[in-house]
Amino acid sequence: MTHQQRPSLVLAPSVNTTTVVTTTTTTTTYPPIQLPPLPPPAEPKDPREYPLLHANFPSSLKRFPLVFPNGSRATFRDGAVGEGDFEEEEPVPSGKGWTMIRPDSSGSSSKVVGLAEAVERYGRKRSHGADHMMEGVEPTIERETHTPPRKKARATHLPPITTLNAAAPPSPLPSPHGSPPPQPIWPSAPPSGASSPQPQAPLQPDLALTTLLTLPSLLSHFTSLPQPLQSHFLLTLLRHSPLPVLRTLHSILTPTLARDFLTLLPPELASHVLSFLPYSTVVRASRVSKAWRAIIDSDPVLWTDLLKSTKIWFGGVTERAFAHSIYARRRLDLPPTPKTLPLPHPYKMLFKSRQLTRTRWVDNENPKHRSFPAHGSSVVTCLLLSHGRIISASDDHSIHVYSPLTGELLQMLDGHEGGVWALAACKDTLVSGSTDRTVRIWNLATGRCTHIFGGHTSTVRCLAIVKPEWIEIEGEGGVITREKWPKRSMIVTGSRDHSLRVWTLPRPGDPEYRCYGADDSEADPADEDADDNPYHKMHLEGHDHAVRALAARGRTLVSGSYDCTVRIWDIVTGECKWVLVGHTQKVYSVVLDIHRQIACSGSMDGTVRVWNLRTGQCQHTLTGHTSLVGLLGLSPSHLVSAAADSTLRIWDPESGELRHTLAAHTGAITCFQHDEFKVLSGSDGTLKMWNVRDGTVVRDLLTGIQGVWQVVFEGRWCVAASNRNPTTVLDVWDFGTDEDEWIGEPPSGFYDDDTEEEDEGEEIEQADVDAMDQDLEAEPSEDTAEPEEGQESAADSSQPLAPEVDDVPMERMEGVGASKWAPSTKPAGHQRNRAVFGEPSSRAIPQAMDGIPSRLPPINETPTRPRIRPSMKHRR
Repeated sequence: MTHQQRPSLVLAPSVNTTTVVTTTTTTTTYPPIQLPPLPPPAEPKDPREYPLLHANFPSSLKRFPLVFPNGSRATFRDGAVGEGDFEEEEPVPSGKGWTMIRPDSSGSSSKVVGLAEAVERYGRKRSHGADHMMEGVEPTIERETHTPPRKKARATHLPPITTLNAAAPPSPLPSPHGSPPPQPIWPSAPPSGASSPQPQAPLQPDLALTTLLTLPSLLSHFTSLPQPLQSHFLLTLLRHSPLPVLRTLHSILTPTLARDFLTLLPPELASHVLSFLPYSTVVRASRVSKAWRAIIDSDPVLWTDLLKSTKIWFGGVTERAFAHSIYARRRLDLPPTPKTLPLPHPYKMLFKSRQLTRTRWVDNENPKHRSFPAHGSSVVTCLLLSHGRIISASDDHSIHVYSPLTGELLQMLDGHEGGVWALAACKDTLVSGSTDRTVRIWNLATGRCTHIFGGHTSTVRCLAIVKPEWIEIEGEGGVITREKWPKRSMIVTGSRDHSLRVWTLPRPGDPEYRCYGADDSEADPADEDADDNPYHKMHLEGHDHAVRALAARGRTLVSGSYDCTVRIWDIVTGECKWVLVGHTQKVYSVVLDIHRQIACSGSMDGTVRVWNLRTGQCQHTLTGHTSLVGLLGLSPSHLVSAAADSTLRIWDPESGELRHTLAAHTGAITCFQHDEFKVLSGSDGTLKMWNVRDGTVVRDLLTGIQGVWQVVFEGRWCVAASNRNPTTVLDVWDFGTDEDEWIGEPPSGFYDDDTEEEDEGEEIEQADVDAMDQDLEAEPSEDTAEPEEGQESAADSSQPLAPEVDDVPMERMEGVGASKWAPSTKPAGHQRNRAVFGEPSSRAIPQAMDGIPSRLPPINETPTRPRIRPSMKHRR
C-alpha cells in the first residue's frame, strides 16, 4: 500500500427478510468507506536503507475479510485492488445461437442504497415502532431483519471519516443528521416497549476498525522513534504473533533482504568467483536471473578460462578470428528490435560450438545421412563447403552446387573446356582453375560466369583467395607493427607453366572481363597478354618446373614445385624472399602458418619439412613415411601428413615430435581433413574417423565402396565424394540436432565474414593500390624461344599421389639456395627474383654430390614445359 492510493473498507450488503404473506428480501449495498491515507515520507528515503518502502504486499494482505461484533462482514482492500469483492461470476446460460441476457445488462441497474440513506431508513424504522407493523409478521432468525421502508428516504451525504484522537477514535459512521451520535450509534437491543426485536445497525465499530483508522497516526509516531526503540517495538509485536503471521512476514522479508552478490561485485571479482565453477554449473547459474545471464554471457575472461580448463583453447589465434567473424556478422545482421538481454560474447558461442564438435561427432551414433549421385561417373577433383552450399568440381569440365539439406542440385556452372582442378570460394564468389588454362570467376547468387582470366600457358593446378587481414610486420630495429595486407582481396594461381600469377578479386558490380579467346573456340586463351587485363597484378616466375601447390595469407605466398624447391613470395611487391632447398624429389603439398611464421612441405621423397619464414632455414625434417607425402594439414596444435604408404602421421608443429601414426588403411590416402578433435581420411573404399588426440579409430563412415575422392567437414556437416562402381556419389552427414546452435570453424582458420575491406574509404584504398602499382612497375623481360609443346593430358594430373616416371632423384643443399633470377638493376614484380643471404646475383650452380647432377633438367627436357607465347600480342 503506497501513500498515493487510499485504502478502503468495503461493507458487505445487508440482507433484510420480512415474512408477511410472501417473503420479501431486500439487499442494501454500501459504498466503500475511504480510510485515511498513509502519510508520505517526510523526505526521500534511500532504498538501500529502507528496502521494504516500495515492496509489494502479498495478495493476502492487499485484501482480507473482517467480521464485526454484530456479524457484519467487510473486506479491507488496498487502493490498488479492483472492485467486485463480493460478486461471484456466475455462468451465463447459453446455447447454439442464443445467450441469456443478465438483468443488469438490459440497461436498468439495481438500486444501490448509500450508507447515509440506510442509516436514515433505520431511524425512520425506529420511529414507527411495533404499532405500525402488520399482524402476523414474524421476524426471521436471520441476520439483520426488518421490514422494507414504506417511503423512499432522501439520500444524505455521508461526511468524511476523520481521526480526532488516535487513542480513542470516533465512530466511523456519524449521524446522518449531524447530531452527536449516541453510544453505540446503532443500539444492539430494541427500545423498551417494542413488541418485536428491532433490526440492528449494519456496522458496529471494533478494534479492527479502530486500528485501520489510527494507522496513519501510528505510522507517524513509529517513524519518529529512534531505531533501537523501533526494533524493540517490532520485536515485541513479533513475539506475540502466531506462526501464520510470521510466515507471511518471512515471505516478504526474505526476497527483499536477499542480496545478489554477483551484481554487487565489481566485474573482475564476479568473473573470478565464476571461474571456480565447472561449465555445467555456470550454465545453470546463467538461468537464475536475467542479471546473472547478462553477467555470465558477456564475460570474455570467464569463457576464456573455461575454454582453457576444458582443453579446447588453441592458442588464441583461431579464437580471435572466430570472435572477429561473429562481430562482423552482427554488423551485417542487426536485430530489428532491441533485445532484453545483451548478445553473448563470441567466446561463449565458441565454447558451445567446440563442445558440440567434441561430443556430437562421437556420441551421435546415428547422424542424419543422405546420399545422391553427382557428376555421373567422373572423378570429383575438388569439394567445398561454403555458406550452406556444397560445391563440387570434376574432370568432366563442370562445377555443381548442391544443398546439404535436401541434396538438390541448385546450380550447374558450365563453361570450362577442360577438367576443373582448383576451387576457392568467398561468400557468393567462386574462383576455378582448369586444364583449359583459364581462371573463371562465378557469381554463386546468379550462377553466371562474370570474369575469365587468361595468361597461363598450361593447367591451372592450384589457386587461393587472399583476403585482407591484420598481420605483424617486423620493421627496422626489430620493431613489430600490425598492418592490414593485402589492401584488397587477391587471387593467386599456380600453373604447370612453372609460374604463378596474382590477380585482383573482382567485387560484385565490378566491370566484367573476358580474356582473348574466351568466346572463340578456335582462339587460344594462352595467347592472352595478361597485361591487358585490368585485374592482373603480377607474374611470379622462378620455378623451373610445374607449380603443384600453394598457400597464401596476408602478404606471404608459399609455392611448392616439381623442381623440388619451396619458394616464399611477397605478393604485394612480387619479391621472392626465400628459395627453400632440401627436398630431393617433387614437392606435392605445402601449408602455411602466418602467425607462427612457419611453412611445411610434403614431398615425393617421403619427408615433411618445417621451414622458418624469418630465417629461411629448415627447422625440422620429419621422417617416417616410406612413400610420397601428397597431403598436409596444419592446425594450431597438430600437423597431419598423409602418404601413399597408407598411413597418416600426426606431428607437433613446434617440436617436430611424432605423436601418433594412424595405420588402418590398406591403400594410399586419397583425401583427409582434420581439426583439433578428429581426422577424417579416405582410402581403399573406406572413410574413417580418428581421434586426433590419441590416434584411435572412432568409427567408419563409409565401407564397401570403390574409392573416396574427397572429404570435407565444417561444424555439424560432413560431405564425402566417393566412387560406387560406376557412379560417383555425394554422402552428406548432419551430426547436429534441431536445437543445436552450432557454428562451424573453417578448416583454413580464416573467415570471409569480414566487412572491414568494404568499410574502408575509397580514397585511402585507391592510394594504397596506386602505391602498390608503383612498386610493381617492371621493365619488359626478354622472351626466350622454346620448342612448342603439345596439349597436356588430363590424366597426368588425375593421380595426385601416384609417383611420376620422369622424376630424377637428386640431392640438394639443405636450407636456402640462391634465387635463379637474381636482380641486377631491375625492380621486383614482373622481373625475376632477388638472391638471398647476400649471394651473388649470377645464377648459383651447386656442386654435384655423389656423382648425381645437382641441377634440374632444362625446361625443354621436362614433360610439362609451358607453351611458348608468340611474339605478337593479341588484344581484346
